[in-house]
Amino acid sequence: MHAIIETGGKQYKVAEGDTLFIEKLPVEAGGAVTFDKVLAVIDGENATFGAPVVEGAKVDATVAKNGKGKKIIVFKYKPKKGYRRKQGHRQPYTKVTIGKISV
Repeated sequence: MHAIIETGGKQYKVAEGDTLFIEKLPVEAGGAVTFDKVLAVIDGENATFGAPVVEGAKVDATVAKNGKGKKIIVFKYKPKKGYRRKQGHRQPYTKVTIGKISV
């Protein structure tokens, strides 16, 4: 069984037991989170699509950890003007493990 959920402005295709990195959630590690914005549920040959969400469907997950991604460098530069700015950024994330998909 698969489900398509929306969180953090992005959509993810998940199955039971999957581990994925999503936008940071205000939940501590080891806590439980429920995704109720389920856009579709696919169970073998049967598929249920919402308009926009599937009524009564939810996906339960547990938070494995919160962390930051790898550092990226933002470098701004204007030629012949002596203007250069270097800035680093580490995007925060939440690592979740998908538990039960219920319709």
